[in-house]
Amino acid sequence: MITTLSISNYRSILQLTMPLGPLNVITGANGSGKSNLYRALRLLADTAQGGVVNSLAAEGGLDSTFWAGPESLSPAMRRGEVPIQDVVRKEVKRLRLGFSTEDFGYSISLGLPEPSRSAFRLDPEIKQESIWSGPFYRPATQLVARQGPLIKIRENRSWKVASQHISHFNSMFDQIADPTTAPEVFHMRERIRSWRFYDHFRTDKEAPARQPQLGTRTPVLHHDGRDLAAALQTIREIGDKQALDKAINDAFPGASISIVQHQDGRFSLEFYQEGLLRPLTGSELSDGTLSYLLLVAALLTPRPPSLMVLNEPETSLHPDLLPALAKLIIHASESSQIWVVSHASRLIAALNQHPDCHAIELDKELGQTNIRGQGMLDEPAWYWSDK
Repeated sequence: MITTLSISNYRSILQLTMPLGPLNVITGANGSGKSNLYRALRLLADTAQGGVVNSLAAEGGLDSTFWAGPESLSPAMRRGEVPIQDVVRKEVKRLRLGFSTEDFGYSISLGLPEPSRSAFRLDPEIKQESIWSGPFYRPATQLVARQGPLIKIRENRSWKVASQHISHFNSMFDQIADPTTAPEVFHMRERIRSWRFYDHFRTDKEAPARQPQLGTRTPVLHHDGRDLAAALQTIREIGDKQALDKAINDAFPGASISIVQHQDGRFSLEFYQEGLLRPLTGSELSDGTLSYLLLVAALLTPRPPSLMVLNEPETSLHPDLLPALAKLIIHASESSQIWVVSHASRLIAALNQHPDCHAIELDKELGQTNIRGQGMLDEPAWYWSDK
């Protein structure tokens, strides 16, 4: 489980270090920085998929994603006694992302390249990466250190060079993640790769989830929900069938589902609702019903990830379905760490009633995203390895 997440210099986030629990609900007014927090976590996930540089390029390049305000806000600026203005920069401009668990932590630092004649001179460079043991970085607990093109791995009380020529646009996860020679790197890469993000399933009339699809065992629902019928059948056969039936009955009392297996190997969904003489096919379901069934398939996965992130899962759902969704999320948090980014007050209230729910309300002051009510003594210990 991730216990601490830290972000520096990303869009509206100048510096944010937040504690996390098994179930986390991220709320805040429009423009408070919820989307930036979500996107920063996606960037962290992209480091293990070899795509962090491409993801930043898709956002407009590193320079456009940097914090746009001054390096620091003086007390006089905060009180409005002097205008917000830039000051002489004391640090190199870096976008930093990191997290820690109870056992290990990881951080990455990205910056602009040195001036060159390359056509790709605006591509960001990975300047530093680090893996350490324990809840926060300390030099004595650092296990793997990457500085520019050089990667070193700790061996007892000395360091071994693992690579001297890693490309500035490749993470060390791409270069040395070997279970024998670099088990810490391999373990961290696989942990990050297990994270799952679900962000606005397709429910339009042409959505793949509405159409019959080839049926193969599907313990993990695709991010667009195309394999819904196969995922539900997989839960029936190797997952928690009782939880599946309960989740549907909680939302639609007396309802049930059936998976039809066609002769050509395709699966389709039928939805039986109390009072109807025939089942509804996937193409007939309302957007809200289909969205709820997609969330059921995602959250009851027979292969729980270490982290699952739901971005505004209430989209398309009728408010009456939100208490049932809250029960489903709480059930899933027993097997996976869950993040929920939400605007829905009814869903937030239902989740906050659970004793393990960690509520995080974002606020914005002078363009900077903060956690409401978090003082200096509430912030977890955190140190960047390149400072």
